Amino acid sequence: MQDLLEKLASLREYLDIPGKTRRLNELDRELSDPELWNNASRARQVTQEAGTVRRIVDGYRTLESDAQGLSEMLEMADAEEREMLAEEQASVQARVDELYRETLFTMKHADTAAIVRVKSGAGGTESQDWAGMLARMFMRWAERRGFKAELVDQQDGEQAGVLSSEFIIRGEKAYGMMAPEHGVHRLVRVSPFDSNNRRHTSFASVDVVAEVPEEEINIHIPDSDLRRDVFRSQGAGGQGVNTTDSAVRLTHLPTGIAVASQVTRSQIKNHEIALQILKQRLYDIEIKKREAEEAKARGEQKKIEWGSQIRSYVLDKQYIKDHRTGVMKHNPDDVLDGELDDLMWAGLEWMAGKRVAEENADDE
Repeated sequence: MQDLLEKLASLREYLDIPGKTRRLNELDRELSDPELWNNASRARQVTQEAGTVRRIVDGYRTLESDAQGLSEMLEMADAEEREMLAEEQASVQARVDELYRETLFTMKHADTAAIVRVKSGAGGTESQDWAGMLARMFMRWAERRGFKAELVDQQDGEQAGVLSSEFIIRGEKAYGMMAPEHGVHRLVRVSPFDSNNRRHTSFASVDVVAEVPEEEINIHIPDSDLRRDVFRSQGAGGQGVNTTDSAVRLTHLPTGIAVASQVTRSQIKNHEIALQILKQRLYDIEIKKREAEEAKARGEQKKIEWGSQIRSYVLDKQYIKDHRTGVMKHNPDDVLDGELDDLMWAGLEWMAGKRVAEENADDE
């Protein structure tokens, strides 16, 4: 029990409960001001922040009270009573672990939706099939958690899988959970497309950006910087197939970034969706550029890691290994069916540890 109380005390410091309490009082005062509701954007921002901070503060206070009460009972309990309190102690431990996980969301905009793009690497049908498997894996993960996954654009492979698939996952801390999946994923298997049953290695990239609130982006894209192409939306056939050129692809000429949308039958709406996603991607590039410039100004030499291989899925030997965390899973079928939480939590711990190490290096 002492270890649990010590962990709770360290969480109090890490979460800055006194500071968050002061911030919550400030937000509550602002929420009680009738003038706030004349500014819908600011009201939404304050309401969201207050909800997040209140959940952390109230959750910690309740947990601290329960843990201290349980500790006092255990001190006075005999062996039989301790056994009876074991279930309650396990419950408190689980709640402390859950609160600890809140501290892992160190990235900005962790609470927002995740814009995900899966793209096949070199290797033709094999890598296109792998990209399709990855897109399905993330869709199944979202479904398991009760999240909503909205397909924005998909370019099917010639024989199987996809050339690329772009979708938005909406749900509690969707971007925070998906952030560790950003990078290159490697597949090793006996290819079902090889008549000689040879082993093949394939790669696919996963790009994850946050759906940042529109008022925060403040990016204007001149029409002269855009190329707009329209094309026929892909469909499953039958009566539901779209026979009009309603899909829209926008290409940002200065960067070469292309974003397409075929979500709706309206060319205008697809244009709006593609433009918003394009702005999100340009914003993400700008933020990373600023961070790199700040690091350079501080004299840091950081490795370029976003493009590196983060995880291998070795199906013929029945294991998956994350190269950042060292975590191995021996149930690849379940993982590919969306059981990703263990790998994601380990990835979040790795990201949080990496951020702390960089901050400590800055202080030296």
